[in-house]
Amino acid sequence: MLTRLDLRGVPAADLGSRLPPTVAEDEGPRAAVRDVLDAVRSGGDAAVRELTARFDGVDVATTRVPPEAAAAALEAVDPEVRAALEAAAAGIEDFHRHQVRPPSTYTRDGITVTGRAQPVDRAGCYVPGGRALYPSTVLMTAIPALVAGVPEVALCVPPGPDGEVPGLTLAAAAVAGVDEVHRIGGAQAVAALAYGTESVAPVDVIVGPGNVYVAEAKRQVAGEGRVGVPSAFAGPSEVIVVADASADPALAAVDVILQAEHGPGGRAWFITWDDDVAAAVEAELVTQVAASPRRDDVEATFAAGGYLALVADPAQAAAVANLVAPEHLEVICTDEAAEAVVGAVRHAGAVFVGPWAPASVGDYLAGPSHVLPTAGTARFGSALTVADFTKDIHVVTLDRDALVAVGPHVVALAEAEGLAAHADSVRRRLEAPS
Repeated sequence: MLTRLDLRGVPAADLGSRLPPTVAEDEGPRAAVRDVLDAVRSGGDAAVRELTARFDGVDVATTRVPPEAAAAALEAVDPEVRAALEAAAAGIEDFHRHQVRPPSTYTRDGITVTGRAQPVDRAGCYVPGGRALYPSTVLMTAIPALVAGVPEVALCVPPGPDGEVPGLTLAAAAVAGVDEVHRIGGAQAVAALAYGTESVAPVDVIVGPGNVYVAEAKRQVAGEGRVGVPSAFAGPSEVIVVADASADPALAAVDVILQAEHGPGGRAWFITWDDDVAAAVEAELVTQVAASPRRDDVEATFAAGGYLALVADPAQAAAVANLVAPEHLEVICTDEAAEAVVGAVRHAGAVFVGPWAPASVGDYLAGPSHVLPTAGTARFGSALTVADFTKDIHVVTLDRDALVAVGPHVVALAEAEGLAAHADSVRRRLEAPS
């Protein structure tokens, strides 16, 4: 069910060459996404409508969901689900409020620099649809933006078979406090948010997970300098579960499955240094996948991106995890082994430690955003945070004594670089009557 990789005895220097590639090079999505972006940029709403009919199979006359629809959806949602949405929202908001940075002031020899984190004017959040509903992603993207102080938050969601946004997703939008909701999915949603159309105002930042087409669309519009996009690639979901003989095989197996059920394109790994644990978890996977209501999605993920790695010890388990740089990393081991693995991990979107901390808690209620780096981008990217919706502005002031002190250095450097006006801007001030 999972492709076996026996890495025991492989030297550290050769480990990377024994692992499958992080992502497959595929020019198809790149070219297809470029065509969609160009169509929306030139055709606006009409292009969005045509692309929605082509890809989603529905005719959407207007993209904007009436504001009262979200409030009505919240009233209609099951009370238990509403309570869960509100509990999740409260935890997400509380966690992200701890990330807000107050203005800071630095002073040296008459130079004062005040730094402030200024929110962008408008943010776009993308929430996937199709295989499942993701009201949790509404909360995990919109709430950090609102906590950051973004004045306007627009949400794009693929329409369902009836051409509407699912009620549960609308209810989450009401809980989060989203300003507007549009029934647009795929790369065309990213295009509408980036370029703007007659009915969608352009945004400054686009966030949220999606399939390879959505992720590629974000990468392309960011490359144009059109919008800000977090450096991490938020694509199909991934998990690595590391376990030893202390783990319950049934729990380890279900945790390998839990991200795989998002559908194909992702990665699901199980790593252990114990042959008996490997056999027990493999047997559990067979049983649990056969009973899964999302069996086709899980099997598709396993077929293309499912691996069982046998390693020598916790240190090699951490080394493999660092090379894969997974979105989610679970460590279900004895305290000593868990400490060895976690202490050596440098690249992962989020790490969950112990038998009571499945990644699903992070997906809904732990507090940090579940929009995490995939496709190896955890090597340099991180979870979505308040900082992704702000930019640092530095306000610099000097008195005359400070300019007298530093001015000669500015003049010397400016002249060395051949920038006469730079030097003159200081020299004229220093030569002027005080």
